[in-house]
Amino acid sequence: MPKWQNWSGLIEARPSSYRQVYSAQEAAGLAKRAAQTGQIIRAVGSGHSHQDLVGNDGTIVDLIGLAGVGEIDTAEKTAWIFAGSKIHTLGAALCTAGLALANQGDIDQQTLAGATATGTHGTGLKLRNLSSQVVGVELATSEGEVIECSADSSDPFLHKLWRASRLHLGAFGIVTKIKMQLVESYKLAETGWQATLDETLEQFEKLCLEHRHCEFFWFPQTDKAQVKCIDETQAEPSYPLAEEGSRVGWNYEVLPNHRPVKHSEMEYSVPFERAIDCMKDIQALLDKDFRQIKWPVEFRGQGADDVALSPACGKDVVTISVHQGAEEEDEPYFRACEEIFLSYDGKPHWGKVNYLNGEQMESLHEGWGSWWEVRNAIDPSKTFLNYYLRSLSD
Repeated sequence: MPKWQNWSGLIEARPSSYRQVYSAQEAAGLAKRAAQTGQIIRAVGSGHSHQDLVGNDGTIVDLIGLAGVGEIDTAEKTAWIFAGSKIHTLGAALCTAGLALANQGDIDQQTLAGATATGTHGTGLKLRNLSSQVVGVELATSEGEVIECSADSSDPFLHKLWRASRLHLGAFGIVTKIKMQLVESYKLAETGWQATLDETLEQFEKLCLEHRHCEFFWFPQTDKAQVKCIDETQAEPSYPLAEEGSRVGWNYEVLPNHRPVKHSEMEYSVPFERAIDCMKDIQALLDKDFRQIKWPVEFRGQGADDVALSPACGKDVVTISVHQGAEEEDEPYFRACEEIFLSYDGKPHWGKVNYLNGEQMESLHEGWGSWWEVRNAIDPSKTFLNYYLRSLSD
């Protein structure tokens, strides 16, 4: 029996079948067979999620063969990109056409389908998550069809499907291709410095307004914060690139970072105006009850979007992330942090650890009911719902 593990090694599954796919038609055939036999089928990208969005005892479909940039429209600044494309492979390919992703996250090892599935984001109070840049989706359904939906769909259901499937959780079908809204290629210059946590929190809103990107890491049991701001520049890239905090290069060279140490992570998005008080409560929690934690706490500004189930839907937020080594116990620490995040109206990142049930998730997301309505219409057999997602839908 095949065995699958996520990136950290903390989540694993033993499906009856593990298949690599190289075409949308193959994905559709596998999906139809799963539906006919009453099995679950889930697609996997790079396995960078810390939530069990993939695990099942039916079929896991690896999108490794669906990779690369397809049709590019330079006038409209859009491109169809195959769903299994790793984000780190897109930068140079798009740059040759004078285009770029508007933003991307700290990690660029995820597939595009996996990153959009969970609302993955970067930093920037005037920038939105990757899902908000999705203007078209091609997916293989449990009926064995390959369908396309987009912002331009004239059919009302297909338009609803596009809106919902921008952050899809893999629950609508096997996403095989994604049309992204892009921007003109751009270069970035990065500046990093160390300051006290109090000084950094006091200046954070100002820094977010003055810079394209702003974030910091706070190191528990210290008063030190490592701050990083990034802005567009007309300067030419400086090679070899400097260390993180001093780089000047193309967007795809400066935004991602190397984070090789295996860990688990919880991230909540807190309304921007409440984030500083929330951070102070997390600091107090670590000082009082979890003095053994050495992993830093990450604090990042992010702009509002209009994506159903997005933690930033309708409001600017600060994302606060807590971490623990993969070999260390995380649940007591994460549960204590989650209580604080929820008290500040926080919403969890779909690809990170949370302990919420469906009723709690519904209370956090205005678009919950309509998202599930579209999902159930496209997949009434629940072929694409694994155990975790079924627990939320009950």
